[in-house]
Amino acid sequence: MSTSPVTSWGGAGPYAAALRTGRGPLFLRRSDGWLLPLEVERWCARADPVDRAVLDRCEGAVLDVGCGPGRLVAELAARGRTVLGIDVSEAAVDHTVRLGGQALRRSVFEPLPGEGRWGTVLLMDGNVGIGGDPRALLDRVARLLRPGGLLIAETAAVDVDERSEVRVVDGTGMGTGAIGPETDGHGVGAGGDGAFPWARLGTPALLRYAGRAGWRPVGQWTTGRRRFAALRSRSPRSASSSAEPANSTALISSQRARKPSADRPVADR
Repeated sequence: MSTSPVTSWGGAGPYAAALRTGRGPLFLRRSDGWLLPLEVERWCARADPVDRAVLDRCEGAVLDVGCGPGRLVAELAARGRTVLGIDVSEAAVDHTVRLGGQALRRSVFEPLPGEGRWGTVLLMDGNVGIGGDPRALLDRVARLLRPGGLLIAETAAVDVDERSEVRVVDGTGMGTGAIGPETDGHGVGAGGDGAFPWARLGTPALLRYAGRAGWRPVGQWTTGRRRFAALRSRSPRSASSSAEPANSTALISSQRARKPSADRPVADR
């Protein structure tokens, strides 16, 4: 992955602005001008019945990868569950903490608390596309989970298997057409900067990658226009001797003192 999502998605001004207002329009834009609408209003609202049904399936301590503004972290925290959100966007972490959840500004590919001991990892709202390399992401999630742990992923509503470079853009000046190559709609990346790798996967594509990576499917379902899959690793793995228990809120909090300020939960600032 040549471009770090931490410096692109995480630094996207339109994304931070959308989280502050709680509304879009906001898009991922491919280099050919094709736009994928992002559901900012839903993400900034409280967990809805579809979300809550997914959270009912969670086991043990939960890591929400790409937690966004934190609706799922806040819902699980309100249920008394041990949960941590991670996101590369400082605005997203801020929002999550304001809702009462724990969150770190961190990429899933960076060191994380509780590695090898999480009961459930969530990849919701299309986050199965993080990094643009589904196999690498699945391998990373397997190292985060405890042996036999659960991955719940939300997949695309259509059968797609696509990798591309994208930018986060808003709707300013777009009119009714796609954004042209020289006008970025007030997004990151004018002149070629800020693009980052992303993937879109339908459930069949996710299951193909998962099968090759040693995962066992344990469920798939559709609610409304949203589709989900649940997976477990086939082979138990030994947790790293240096991994921290994920079922301890105190140990999650202890990461604050050992990381630079940019990595601390906002609540600790």
